[in-house]
Order: sequence, then structure tokens, then C-alpha cells
Amino acid sequence: MKFSRSDVRSKIHTIPFLRFEDQSLTSFSGLIIFQKLFEHLGMKKRLRQCFKHLKVSPIFGHANIFLLLVVHMLLGYRDLRHVRYYDDDPLVSRLLGLKRLPNVATISRSLSNADEKSVAALQCLLSELVLERLSSLQLNRVTLDFDGTVIGTGRYAEGTAIGFNKKKKGQRSYYPLFCTVAQTGQVLDVLHRSGNVHDSNGAQTFILSCIERLRSAIPGIIVEVRMDGAFYSDAIVKALDEKKIEYTVSVPFERFSELKEKIEARCQWYPMDEQCDYFEADWKPKSWRHRHRFVFVRQLSKVQNKQPVQLDLFVPYQYGFDFKVILTNKTLTAAKVTAFHNGRGSQENLFAELKSHNQLSYVPTRTWCGNKIYLLSVLMAHNLTRELQMIAHVPFRSTQEKRPALWKFEQLDTLRKRIIQRAGRLIRPKGRLTLSMSANAAAENELLHFLDAIDKAA
Repeated sequence: MKFSRSDVRSKIHTIPFLRFEDQSLTSFSGLIIFQKLFEHLGMKKRLRQCFKHLKVSPIFGHANIFLLLVVHMLLGYRDLRHVRYYDDDPLVSRLLGLKRLPNVATISRSLSNADEKSVAALQCLLSELVLERLSSLQLNRVTLDFDGTVIGTGRYAEGTAIGFNKKKKGQRSYYPLFCTVAQTGQVLDVLHRSGNVHDSNGAQTFILSCIERLRSAIPGIIVEVRMDGAFYSDAIVKALDEKKIEYTVSVPFERFSELKEKIEARCQWYPMDEQCDYFEADWKPKSWRHRHRFVFVRQLSKVQNKQPVQLDLFVPYQYGFDFKVILTNKTLTAAKVTAFHNGRGSQENLFAELKSHNQLSYVPTRTWCGNKIYLLSVLMAHNLTRELQMIAHVPFRSTQEKRPALWKFEQLDTLRKRIIQRAGRLIRPKGRLTLSMSANAAAENELLHFLDAIDKAA
């Protein structure tokens, strides 16, 4: 149908007069889903238990302050002072059970007053929620990935230190160690550390505690562990063998010159696929007591090697190939061991999402306990969005060689744009509280689907 120019164009010159009124308008109608989810998980009661030992409690309560930080992440805000941009939102207040939101000073004082016991209790709650989900899935095996990531800051904060940072040399930072679950893409636990420590600092105790917690929650479960070369040590490997844990660990060339000699002296390589060849060896470093299975892999690569020449003293070099060595106690074929170990890349994607959409890279306070609690609120918000999607949808895939997540998860930023950040108004027709939103079939179907799924899971 063809329209005339007068039907399409309009002369508009007048700027509307602005008037700000209290009309119970909300910019985050999708939070109604998380209100339902919090009730389903009993979040408020469980959070109050984490802070019950504190004698001095603010009017708002430490539990409400922490829950506000979780909501702060869900809404996509970063700095604590950004709370003022939604402190008049009625749906946020209803979600927290408050008539008014605390200001920035109150939030900062609450974080400063928290102690290590509060941090430990919140970490236990973080793990409990993940273990409850894993128990309900009734999996035969669970894969744990361990790695650290740098959280830098441009100012001084308690517990920060200057560590190795290629991009921002001399920057103070934290360097926490994370344990993530491959099947659900959630963070099981975190070890808080200063920025000047090695990856393996405190790793053995942390790894074993995560494994024991998982085995206690799900008896008979098969636990698999994947780690990079920073965790390659006789003590960690021996401890995993004693616990009968299946593992793969990257082997650093720089620490063992014998590995370069083995690769360069090798004449016969066995084909793994179109891109990779391999050979295996039962070998042990001179300082180790027992021999282990080592899988040597070379992969075709057209990328020019531009590393410093001095590294050729340790790292094998052959034009057109990249090399890596994997230590494992798995009895699978070399191809399946390599595929399983390469699945560690999903954890890097998880860190990228946490920093891009969940504000993991932000350090809000000068106190270590306050920053720990902020970090836990980031991880809690991430885990809750994954929990919401697991409740609402069936698994997308079964267990595969690389151990990808069983669900095809949407990033938090996508959920914000599609569901959370939708305008609405709280009204009371005939005395019944109603959240009114604009008519949109796609948003309506998705929002009602989430609410119905939580009702069925209760």
C-alpha cells in the first residue's frame, strides 16, 4: 500500500514540558522473575544466617545489603554510587522487602563492618546452591576446572599487591583462584589471594576441599579435574592420585628441558585427526617418584612464531607446528584426552563474561573483606542467572568429550535487554496489585514461561 507524503511526515517543533511525578513506574519489570526465584531458593532466610553472628547490624541488615549488590549486578550497574539511579524504583524495593533503598555511604559501611566469618558463610552458601543443582541433575561425573584471573585496581586496597601483568605493569591487583563446574557453567568456590602470588599458591588445599565438598554432597560421583601448567607439581598430582581423581594437567616446557629433547628426537608421530599428531610416553621428571602418562601433541599452525628467541632453549620449535604436552591418569585414547583437556577454554569464556557483564573487574572498597563480599555478590548473580535458565529449560546436549555446558546459556547482558529492562507500572485495579507492561507477545511468552517453570520446580 502506498502512502502519501502528508501521511508519513509531520512538522514537530514544540519540546514537551518535563514533569516528574511518583507514578510507581519501574524500568525493571523482569525482576519479578528473580523475586520468584529468590522465594523458591529461600535466599533471604539463608543470607540472614550468614550474618547472624554480627552484633552490630545496620537498619537495612547485612543480608539486604548483600542482596542489593546481587540485584545491582543483575541490573548491569558497576559503581556503588550508581544505586542512586534506581533508588526510587518500586519493584527493586519490593524485591528486597524495603520501603527505601540504602545510600552509598550505608552500603560502604556495611561492607567495611563485615568480617572473615561472613565471607566464609557466603562462600558456603554459594557452594550449597551449586551442589543442590548438581544433586538434582543426577550426573555420573562432574568436571571441575581450576584457574585464576587478575582483578586490577588503579588505587590502593587492602590485600592488593603488584604482580605480573603484561598489559598493565605495576598495577596493584587481586589474583583469586576459581573452581568452576563445566556441566553448569557455575562457580563452585573461590580462593581469595593477593596479586603477587603464583597460580599454585594455596591451590592444593583449595582443590582438595572442593573435591571433598562435592563428594560429600553427591556420594559415588566421579570427579574430573582440568588444570593448566601453573598447577603442574608432584604434590598436587600425588594428592589427586591418592583421592582417585581423574585429571589432565598442561605441562610447562620451561621447567623440563627433557621434553624438548623428546619431541625433537621423535621421528614417528601417530595421526590424531587432520590437524593433530601425537605420541605417548610413560615418563617422570628426575625429582618425581613415580612415572605418569604423558601425551605429546603437535598441531598444524600457520601463525608465525614471534616469541623471544631465548624461549627456543626450552620450547620445541618446528615451522608450521605448535606443541603441547598433557599429563593425565585417564585411560581414554589420546584423541579423547586431548579433546577433554581442550574443553578448558570454556572457563576463559566464563571469566570474560564475568568481567564484561557482571563487573568482576571492579574493586569498590579499600577493605579486603568488603571486596571479597562484592566479589561473592558478582558470582552469586552469575550463578543465579544460570540457575534460572536451568529451571526454565531442558538440557540442550548430553555429556560430550570436551565437557561443554549441558545447557545453551544466554549471557546476562542478553537477559537484561530481553526481559529485565522492561518498563512497567505498579497499579491496583480493584485493590489487586498488578504489574502492567506494554503488550509484546515475545516478552510476555518468555516471562510467563520463566514464572511457570519456577512454580513447577517448587
